[in-house]
Amino acid sequence: MSDEEIIDKSVEKSQESRVETNHVSDSLTLLLYLGLLIVTLLTVWLFKHHRLRYIHETGLAVIYGLLVGAIIRYGSQPSEFSVRRFNATGSLPGSDALPPEKVLVTMLEIGDNNQSRVYEYDYKRRLYGNEVRSPILDEKATFNPEVFFNIILPPIIFCAGYSMKRKHFFRNIGAILTLAFIGTTISCVVVGSLVYGITRLSTGIGSSILFNECLLFGALISATDPVTVLAIFNDLNVDVDLYALVFGESVLNDAVAIVLSQSIEKYGALAASAGGIQGEAILKAVLSFLGVFFGALGISSAMGCLTALITKYTRVRDHPLLESSLFILMSYSTFLAAEAARSTGIVAVLFCGICQAHYTYNNLSRESKESTKNFFELLNFLAENFTFLYIGVSTFTYSSHLWDPVFIFAAFVAILLGRALNVYPLCLLLNLGRRNRIGANKMHMLMFSGLRGAIAFALAIRNTSSSVRKMMLSTTLLIVIATVLLCGSLTTQMLQWLRIRVGVEEEAPKRNYEDIQSGSEAEIAMASAANRGSNRAWFARSWHGLDNRLLKPLLTHARPLLTETCPRCCLPLAQLLTTDEQLTQASVQRDLIADNLDDAPPEDEASTSSTGPAAGGNFNDFGGLANPAGPGQQNVVVRADLGGSNV
Repeated sequence: MSDEEIIDKSVEKSQESRVETNHVSDSLTLLLYLGLLIVTLLTVWLFKHHRLRYIHETGLAVIYGLLVGAIIRYGSQPSEFSVRRFNATGSLPGSDALPPEKVLVTMLEIGDNNQSRVYEYDYKRRLYGNEVRSPILDEKATFNPEVFFNIILPPIIFCAGYSMKRKHFFRNIGAILTLAFIGTTISCVVVGSLVYGITRLSTGIGSSILFNECLLFGALISATDPVTVLAIFNDLNVDVDLYALVFGESVLNDAVAIVLSQSIEKYGALAASAGGIQGEAILKAVLSFLGVFFGALGISSAMGCLTALITKYTRVRDHPLLESSLFILMSYSTFLAAEAARSTGIVAVLFCGICQAHYTYNNLSRESKESTKNFFELLNFLAENFTFLYIGVSTFTYSSHLWDPVFIFAAFVAILLGRALNVYPLCLLLNLGRRNRIGANKMHMLMFSGLRGAIAFALAIRNTSSSVRKMMLSTTLLIVIATVLLCGSLTTQMLQWLRIRVGVEEEAPKRNYEDIQSGSEAEIAMASAANRGSNRAWFARSWHGLDNRLLKPLLTHARPLLTETCPRCCLPLAQLLTTDEQLTQASVQRDLIADNLDDAPPEDEASTSSTGPAAGGNFNDFGGLANPAGPGQQNVVVRADLGGSNV
């Protein structure tokens, strides 16, 4: 056997051993996380069985993660892989400070032909000090951030939009948008400014942090995730408007924080390249924020409408398995499309979930409705608990933590003041124009509900290439753990201290899927009020009219027909876009209303004859309802459910 063949065999054997070792360690890591999830679920059942609300399952997941992470960190043996150091000399390609993405190592071999071999290695991360060999389980337990961002996070965000109960959410939409957009911006600026000011007093690594880096930290740490508080709100049936405010702010706040952090990163690069021209950099960053946000909104709307059209104009509903698979794949494609377009997939998948719930859900078969809601509910539950387990484990297994006491102290002080300056002034301003005022106790609860969670952690861990980014991640982990454990355990007591109503009969917009379709009656009632123009703003009335007269008839089987609402010039197209199911539904509705009028007392018939359908009146704009009664009289409501829904 030649020398070259001997070398080939040695390399092959070494590679087989390496593959086997990696396979075993990967399996052990996954088994470890699955075991932690099982233990967490059993503990959650035990707590629910004994009605203990002192700690939520996310808090339990963090605690278990911390314990196992400490065991891995201090109980594992160093990895037994070979390490060789090469000192690069001369200038690296492109810049003296940037490491190459790939390294080609030429090994000179002494063989029959004296040939050399070239091996390729990828850049992984920067090492600090004597950090060379860490336990292999340590490395495997800390996943690639892209895996977390692209696989674990999207189901959580989609579920938030898909499970949204829209009645109270849209009733408080003005306050929610104000807290999410203006409030998050205020929090970002306050946190960034305070952290920058306090760290000037430090002599550690925090003293070298730039102002735009402080703003970036303010943006990522402003993403709230009150999943613990909302779960207790759900269990206790807390005041529905408070639930809507906390839930709505957290959903949109995540989207704003993500786009804001991306814009600030771009602002930092532009400010550096502009040579100090800050005004131009700020303007470009603002335009970037608007472009990314509305770009993601456009992509999500397009994918949601496309899914609705496919499910409406095809008979895929005859095959529920195919229909459910198509729904799931189209929804996830929204995330990937937005990321590929250099927008933000998290924002896109959030609004895609809202669009799918509003339109596509109504076209699905009954089996697909149940399967999709159960599927996403399950994914959301497992992904959330896995996220908090991972947060606990990575606190110990992540090998490049940088702890700066001054920066940590500044961060805790800043997020408290930032939250206060966000909630209280904005709520006081909102009360000037609200009929249903936000009371002081609700303001205190909003302040208390500013927990940090999955989004803040995901934004922090995605890029840890510099010492400042590593310090941000370490500080973010502490903030997430502290707020989840502290606020999660005190939520029930805070509700009692603040005397907030619990046990409210009216159903709140929960973060689960309990009868999504039942929200339609509530929306119809609100829509009726909107048409009367009594309690809705002009924009809300205009959007609702467009939605009910054009979008719903086009994208779902809802009433009225497009042939009744479109101009005459569009009548051929409207007839083409009207399905047989819509025509059948309209015919059944007319028959039901006619029977109802025939059975009515003579005085009721006389009173309704001038305003009912017989007098030339049309069905109202909300599909599935008829309202032949005149002003001041009791409405006759008839609903025909032919497989579709008018949510």
